[in-house]
Amino acid sequence: MAQHRISHIALDEDTILWRNADVEQERRVAIYDLIEENSFRPVRSSEAGHNGPYRLNLSVQDGRLALDIRDAADEPLEMLILGLARFRRSIREYFAICDSYYQAIRKATPAEIETIDMARRGVHNHAAEMLVERLEGKVETDFATARRLFTLICVLHIKG
Repeated sequence: MAQHRISHIALDEDTILWRNADVEQERRVAIYDLIEENSFRPVRSSEAGHNGPYRLNLSVQDGRLALDIRDAADEPLEMLILGLARFRRSIREYFAICDSYYQAIRKATPAEIETIDMARRGVHNHAAEMLVERLEGKVETDFATARRLFTLICVLHIKG
């Protein structure tokens, strides 16, 4: 199962118009953690004999998430397109709660920070569960990988 994993991930930098230092740190941590430990098995590619590791390019095209899945030699295997309508609310909530969290870190009490962080994790977890559900039958992945992918999906939605 160790071969069913992402070995490289890239975000479409043209999609991202702006990001602050906090968001940039979230992006770096999500990518680092994802590469260090993940479970990712594209069903069609795997059934066709491609067992990874995989290179994944994420972008937003016409309001939909594009997952460009490639083999280790960067040859295309498949492109998955997911509608993002079901994620819009979670993305908005996640941005709002992250803003509150970043502000709280600078001037709130530890108890207030923990309360906001618990809410942030709740939104993040719910969105990760939705992502696992949307990928069902297309990509087999674990919860931790879905959480990190959702972070990166949010980064792709920053408009400034």
